[in-house]
Amino acid sequence: MGQAKDVIEELLARRGKSGGGRRPPGFGGVPGGGGGRSLAIAAAAAIAVWGVLSSFYTVQPEEQAVVKRFGRVYGVADPGLHFKLPFGIDTVQHVATQRVLKQEFGFRSEDVIEGGRTRFAGAEFPDESLMLSGDLNIIDVEWVVQYRIADPIKFLYSMREPTRTLRDLSESVMRRVVGNRIGAEVLTTARVDIAATVRDEVQEAMDTYDNGIQIITVELQDVVPPARVQPAFNEVNEARQERERMINEAMRQANEAIPRAQGTANRVIAEAEGYAIERVNRALGETARFSAVLAEYRNVPEVTRSRLYLETLNQALPNIGTVLVVQEGQVPPLPLLNLRDAQPQTTRPGGAQAGAQPQQPPPPPQPQREPSSARSR
Repeated sequence: MGQAKDVIEELLARRGKSGGGRRPPGFGGVPGGGGGRSLAIAAAAAIAVWGVLSSFYTVQPEEQAVVKRFGRVYGVADPGLHFKLPFGIDTVQHVATQRVLKQEFGFRSEDVIEGGRTRFAGAEFPDESLMLSGDLNIIDVEWVVQYRIADPIKFLYSMREPTRTLRDLSESVMRRVVGNRIGAEVLTTARVDIAATVRDEVQEAMDTYDNGIQIITVELQDVVPPARVQPAFNEVNEARQERERMINEAMRQANEAIPRAQGTANRVIAEAEGYAIERVNRALGETARFSAVLAEYRNVPEVTRSRLYLETLNQALPNIGTVLVVQEGQVPPLPLLNLRDAQPQTTRPGGAQAGAQPQQPPPPPQPQREPSSARSR
């Protein structure tokens, strides 16, 4: 105890000599000074400032803060100014929950230049982008996975490296989906379907792991064959496009010809149906007329017979031509008619035909006398 006292007094004596010969009061009759009090005040002020500065925190609009008290999760704070217990009792971890984050595969973007365009790194990442299709073709696939942190507590404490897990799982799912399709589909028509399938499967895996990550979208960027086979692929693609063009041209011609042929067929069918209906209606009308005439004939046969005879003459005489009525005892003018028909017909200035004899009007027909039997009836 005495040795310790001597050592302390020697140290205080040395400090007093360095400070101008004045020694602060201390242990064992050492006179005191103001240095210890100043040091205590400075320490108290530092502790007070530390307590004030560590008693509040600010959460940005796109963030949420996970508050831990003695290492245990205490709660989640929304954007704004908040207070907490100082001196490290409460600790805060900020998590960007409203920001859309992304993971890039096969390429890396450096920053955004003027005009809103993104500048990409010149390095290549073939270990991520090169993969085999279902028909054993090598395809260079570049894609982006966009996600957000839906639950900050699960994101921080449910899994050790959730971001690394997301990258590994996305690459594995993309390789499997591309491997289940042929190369032509991957390069041309199946890009949207592949992106949707990968997004659904990755989201299902994230829900199984319960790590608080929500997949927003999966976008395929460049899907091309390797550079060594690019010329051959371009030729094949041009041939395929030419085939599609010819198929479309043939379909266009077929779409024009088929409706035209159908319209013609429908018109012919309609005309045939109309003709059939007309014939049927005409036959029905003639049948009805014949039935009516038959009924009248049965009632008054002589009158009906005479009427039919006159109607028949009325229909037939206009088609006969010239009609000559010769009285009994006269010579029929058949030789004269033959000579007249053999002469050429010439037109004179007056409008009359040369060689043509003026025709005399036929005498009126003599009334036909009915037999006495008909009158008696």
